[in-house]
Amino acid sequence: MSDPQTLTSPARLTPPVRLMLALLGGAGLLIIIVQTFNLSLFGLFPLLANRYYYTIIGLFLAAAFLITPARRGRQNEPPVGLWDMALVALSLTACGYLAFHAETIITSGWEVVAPPVATVVSGILVLLSLEAVRRAAGLLLMVICALFAAYPLVADVMPAFLWGPSFTLGETVAAHAMGMESIIGIPLQVVADTLVGFIIFGSVLAGMGGGQFFMDFSLALMGRTRGGAAKVAILSSGLFGSLSGSVISNVLTTGRLTIPAMQRAGYPAQYAAAAEACASTGGTLMPPVMGTVAFIMASFLDVPYTSIMVAAVVPALLYYAALLMQVDLYAARNGLAGQPDARTQLLAGVLAKGWHHLASLGMLVVLLFTFSPSRSAYYATAFMLVLAFIRYRKLPKPADALALLQDVTGNISHLVATLCGIGMVVGALAITGVGSAFSRELIQYGGQNVPLLLILGAITSFVLGMGMTVSACYIFLATLLAPALVELGLDPIGSHLFVLYWGMLSYITPPVALAAITAAQISGASGMQTGFKSMRLGATLFVLPFIFVYQPALLLNGTVVEVVFTIGTAALALGLISCALEAYLYGVGRIGLTTRAVIFVAGALLLIPDHYSEMAGLILLIATVGVLLLPVRRPMVSGSSDLRDKIRLDG
Repeated sequence: MSDPQTLTSPARLTPPVRLMLALLGGAGLLIIIVQTFNLSLFGLFPLLANRYYYTIIGLFLAAAFLITPARRGRQNEPPVGLWDMALVALSLTACGYLAFHAETIITSGWEVVAPPVATVVSGILVLLSLEAVRRAAGLLLMVICALFAAYPLVADVMPAFLWGPSFTLGETVAAHAMGMESIIGIPLQVVADTLVGFIIFGSVLAGMGGGQFFMDFSLALMGRTRGGAAKVAILSSGLFGSLSGSVISNVLTTGRLTIPAMQRAGYPAQYAAAAEACASTGGTLMPPVMGTVAFIMASFLDVPYTSIMVAAVVPALLYYAALLMQVDLYAARNGLAGQPDARTQLLAGVLAKGWHHLASLGMLVVLLFTFSPSRSAYYATAFMLVLAFIRYRKLPKPADALALLQDVTGNISHLVATLCGIGMVVGALAITGVGSAFSRELIQYGGQNVPLLLILGAITSFVLGMGMTVSACYIFLATLLAPALVELGLDPIGSHLFVLYWGMLSYITPPVALAAITAAQISGASGMQTGFKSMRLGATLFVLPFIFVYQPALLLNGTVVEVVFTIGTAALALGLISCALEAYLYGVGRIGLTTRAVIFVAGALLLIPDHYSEMAGLILLIATVGVLLLPVRRPMVSGSSDLRDKIRLDG
């Protein structure tokens, strides 16, 4: 599993390479802005849709080959060589040819029957896409994309529902390169049409000190409270991650500050790393931005992005509430105090210094409900720059602007490189018809058994999440599994969020646990042990998808009474499970194994969407707490014991 990041050694980005990146990225961004706002600017004008996509692919695929070396993991990455430059030239030439003939591709149906030159160019673009996804996301994802890309060649000899019409090699590469369902399909269209503005917004926010502001804001808000260091880590990582949408870069950015602070406050190295890993993983699930997947989800479901954003709010808040509660319970059980006053600032002082960051974030949310997402982020970025000028009374330096351009170019090129390959997975399933057939057969073999399909879907999402990026995992299962869940009557957004949540779990679950291992490298703890600790801290992430897929009220889909009751019940249930996991119950104190088991069962019963189960869980909770709070009486006979001691069994 890979994460969008463009960490490249300075030795690779020599001045000539930086100049080429600036030209490629600057031209690409200018074309995107002209297309987004339907402008006529500097001789540019809006392009035909497929011509626009080929232009964006050509520019940013070329940038990806400059930024990402052929082999990763070396201490000293090699400078850009002849092979890299050849790939850059091929990217620009192949996409330039397809862009030039864009109208003919549509009117003459070249995706079905193409002339020889167009077929050869299509084959080159397919190979370039596979090499780009290998560099950006790893060999495993490249192999998966290659196998699916070649699937139409053998579809006619596959058994049962895997059967599809036969395609020749020329027809296959033409369909991938010139059809609208493969390389330039929905994933790439989402990036080119919508996501670039949010990438710019996030880069500008980070470049203007937004990450440090969120850290200071969290510290001022919770630094002095019990277990304040861990609460600061969770809050700041959640805030920053909701804008960056990148798990690993979130760990590397905020974790370098929060993990040592947690260790100084008394949290063990494993616990500190696990808390940061869980908090960073949840950032991708927290509105307003949520990363690439949320925008792709909106396109798949053909709903406004704000519908996804609104639906995702409550589950994300419940997840972070459970995380905050667990670190608080741990601090209470182990006597960990808040951070000294010297390490914290007054909230008013923090807001006075960084009010423009919060104002920009608030403006982004308002604009998302007012304008289209494709334009909202640009308006919010302009608003942020105006506020920054008011706040600092100075314009950005040219060097800062170039660094920002390089950062944005790197992020976009990584996404383009990854999604061109992933697009061929979707394209192969679409052109053979296997995608829709698979969903129908899945329902038939599952006997319309919703719990069975959900369990199979959860396992599949988790396994695929180990080897794919989250975007790839979601796109694959949104094509195959989610339609089956929707056809069985489950909420469409809930079904797609179910796939996303379970795909995210591999970040904190061994054997991969990439977020946990990255955080462990900072804390000095064992990667695998941190992974298992992350599983326990992030236990809410395992159960939340099953709750909201059965109870759409958690997605704010229902009456006010249903929504309030469902959220309240879920919050109480997750709180009880957190108390059981941390062996501490509010109002009671430390609890032993027996009480933990009883409290856990009460929480689990409250999660079941059935009034009898909820009532049983509530009665069990009241009875248990009532017994625990009974006044202790001195035994009259030697050897007798109080009922509370039998249940509580403090150790």
